[in-house]
Amino acid sequence: MSKIKYIQNLMETKQISCVELTEKYLNSIEKQNAVLNAYVNVTGLEALKTAKAVDEKIAQGQKLMPLEGIPMSLKDNISTKNIETTCCSKMLKGYYPIFDATVWEILKKQNSVLLGKTNMDEFAMGSSCETSCFGVTLNPVNTEYVAGGSSGGAAASVAGNMAVFGLGSDTGGSIRQPAGFCGLVGFKPTYGTVSRYGVVAYASSLDQVGSITDSVEDASIVYDSLSVYDPKDSTSVGSKISTRDKLNNSIKGLKIGIADEFFEGIQEDIKKSIQDAIKVYEESGAEIIHFEMPKLKTILPVYFIISCAEASSNLGRFDGIRYGYRTNSYKDVNEMICKTRSEGFGKEVKRRIMLGTYVLSSGYYDAYYKKAQNLRGSIIQDFKNIFEKCDVILTPSVPVTAFRKGEALRDPIETYMMDICTVPVNIAGLPAVSVPCGFDKGNMPVGMQIIGNSFEDYKVLNAAYQYEMKTKASDKEVLL
Repeated sequence: MSKIKYIQNLMETKQISCVELTEKYLNSIEKQNAVLNAYVNVTGLEALKTAKAVDEKIAQGQKLMPLEGIPMSLKDNISTKNIETTCCSKMLKGYYPIFDATVWEILKKQNSVLLGKTNMDEFAMGSSCETSCFGVTLNPVNTEYVAGGSSGGAAASVAGNMAVFGLGSDTGGSIRQPAGFCGLVGFKPTYGTVSRYGVVAYASSLDQVGSITDSVEDASIVYDSLSVYDPKDSTSVGSKISTRDKLNNSIKGLKIGIADEFFEGIQEDIKKSIQDAIKVYEESGAEIIHFEMPKLKTILPVYFIISCAEASSNLGRFDGIRYGYRTNSYKDVNEMICKTRSEGFGKEVKRRIMLGTYVLSSGYYDAYYKKAQNLRGSIIQDFKNIFEKCDVILTPSVPVTAFRKGEALRDPIETYMMDICTVPVNIAGLPAVSVPCGFDKGNMPVGMQIIGNSFEDYKVLNAAYQYEMKTKASDKEVLL
C-alpha cells in the first residue's frame, strides 16, 4: 500500500490535519533520534509552517499535489537555502547555502513537509554511516546493527517511522544498500533523469539522487515528481514516462537475467531468499535467462579509481579560503590550506582523496585512470548486449545483511567488497531498485536488486511492484 496516498486521503477527508500529522512525526523524532541518530538537524518550525499552509489549502477545497503535505527527510548533502548543510563533515559545519538544490526546490513548491536533514557518511564516502562527524546511525530493525551507508540517516528516518520518505544520493549503492539493510525500498534512477544541481558532489559521473520509501508505489510517486529536465544540470535529461501508470503491467513473458557471478560469496540465507523470489517470478510467467558477466571482477577497481579521482577533483574546493572550516593557527597560505584539509576531513575522505590524486598524477594517469575509463566503456557495452536478451537483471542488493557497529571500520577493504552488486549500476548509469526479500537467520532484512536498461525505470519499478504484490509485502500496516 502506498503510504503517501493513504496519508493524503486522511488529510483530504479531514480525518487528520497536516499539522497533527507533522506533530506526530516530530514527536517520533524526539523519542527515537537520541538512539538512532538519523537526523543531524530537525527543522520543526519550518515543517509546521508548511503544514499550516497545506491545511489552509485543504480548507479551501483545493486538490493536493502528489507529495503535498507529506513529511519527509533530506540527506545532508542536498543544499537547502538558509538551512545548514554539512555533508556530515567538520569541513562544512556552519555552512548555510544561499540556494536550494533542484530536487528540494521541486518538493518545496509541492509543499512537502521537510522534517530535517539526515545523517550520512562524510561526503557520502562509506557503507555504514560510521564516518559521519555526528556519529553512527543505528538500524531501527535492531539497534545493535548499522543502518548502512552512505544514506543511512535517510533509511533510518523511514524505517523508524520518522519520515514518510527520504531523499538520498547514490554513487555506488548508497541508497540501495541502507534500504536493503533496513527492509525498505531504495530506488536509484537512470543517470540524468533526476537533477544533481545543488547536491554536493562526490563523483559527478556516478552520483544520482533517489528515494528511500516503504513501498514501490511510493518510490514511483517520488520519482515521477522529481524526474524533470533541469537546465542548471548539464547532465539532466529528465523523463517523459510516468512510471506510476505502468505499475500494473503484466510481467508474463518478462525476461529476467541472472548472472552467477553476482551470487558468488554471498550469505547462504540471502541466496535462498533470492531463489525463492525467482520462483515467484517464474510462477507469474516471467522467463529466467542465465548469462555470464566475467568483467564483474574488474568493476570494483574501476569504480574506486574513477570515484576517488573525481572526489579528489571535486573536494579540492574545500581549502578554508572561500567557505567552510579553517584552521586556527598557520604561518602562510600553504600551511593554512594543508592544516585545514588535514583537520577538516575525516580518515575515509582523506584516504579516497589521496588515492584519487595518485591515479591522476603524472606517470600513473595512463596506468590507472585511463585504463579504468576504457574498462568502464566495455562494461557499459556488456550491459547493452545483455539487455538485448533480457528486460531486467536480478541480483542481491548486498552480499551480506546489516552488520554490527564497528565492523566496517576494522576492515575497510572488506567493506569496499560489499559494493560488488551495486556499483555496476552506477558505472553504467542504469536504474535499479532494492526491495525487501525476506530475512536472514538473525531476523535482519534481505534486499533484492532489480536492474534495468537506461531510461527504462518503469520496467524496474513494475518488476519490483509485481513482486511486492505477489508476496503481499505491501500489505504491512501503515503507521503514522
